[in-house]
Amino acid sequence: MDFIPDTAIILQFAIATFVLAITPGPDMTLFVGRALSEGRAAGFACMFGAMTGILIHTALVALGLSALIVASPEAFLVLKVFGAGYLIWLAVQAIRKGSAFSPEKRAVRSRSLFRNWATGLGINLLNPKIILFFMTFLPQFVSASDPHAPGKLFFLGLMFIPLSFPVTAPMVIAADGFSKLLNKSPRVTRMIDYLFAGVFSAFALKIITAQAR
Repeated sequence: MDFIPDTAIILQFAIATFVLAITPGPDMTLFVGRALSEGRAAGFACMFGAMTGILIHTALVALGLSALIVASPEAFLVLKVFGAGYLIWLAVQAIRKGSAFSPEKRAVRSRSLFRNWATGLGINLLNPKIILFFMTFLPQFVSASDPHAPGKLFFLGLMFIPLSFPVTAPMVIAADGFSKLLNKSPRVTRMIDYLFAGVFSAFALKIITAQAR
């Protein structure tokens, strides 16, 4: 199966996905917040909505990058270098500003599971940082000269969901404890920030040095 990347690439992608999944952000805030205010079912509905958004982003980005590879491998390499710069910017922002996490915990009338799913989908699709991240993140794991690059882009993008699920699902299940941990332990959130910055700086350095050879 030529569309499956090498084991080393899959391992690197899994590490990056894990770090991204545990980093507090708008999606995680929504999942945990709804679990706190409306119950675990609502939190999971929002999470599955966001995962549906990831499927859509993966399809759009992989198709777009595939077309770019066919049209101009050189332009694809430029995108990879730009992506390295973006990853460095994300790392710097993580250190400077830290993670954003402020889930709501108040009594509200429960929304339907479909409405929570739609909210998760909307938050994911309407976040411009998501598509920009996927456009610059996925190319780091394929080569423009690889004839199977389009298939590998799809494979890695879809793999993001089963890799992140074991991380995000326990957060929803233990929403109250997880929320208190992050809010009462600034040291923990800073450790996550530095882990995020370190991993993505390493990926950025990898692509920069590769292009310099």
